[in-house]
Amino acid sequence: MASEKVLEFTDGNFEEEVLQSTVPVLVDFWATWCAPCKAIAPVIDAIADEYDGKAKVGKVNVDDNPATPSKYGVRGIPTIILFKDGKVMDQVVGAVPKTQLEALIKKAL
Repeated sequence: MASEKVLEFTDGNFEEEVLQSTVPVLVDFWATWCAPCKAIAPVIDAIADEYDGKAKVGKVNVDDNPATPSKYGVRGIPTIILFKDGKVMDQVVGAVPKTQLEALIKKAL
């Protein structure tokens, strides 16, 4: 089951929700047809639950919101980008282990 803590980011709310956030934001760029995206979804959910209050975690559907992935050079999915203070701090591509995503967030906290 998907976590209620995972936010939905769109081309319309990305600036306010991600770039203007006062806490680090982990953004998962994904699509419904992407098998590795589905594989990493439970990891994203777990991280959202664990870091609730310390960081935001959300997803951008690349099919429904093409402008944002294009702006950040997303070529393959899943691409997970960590933002802090409105800037890209780090990113990984592919279904990576939870420990790798936790290491990203810990660098920003």
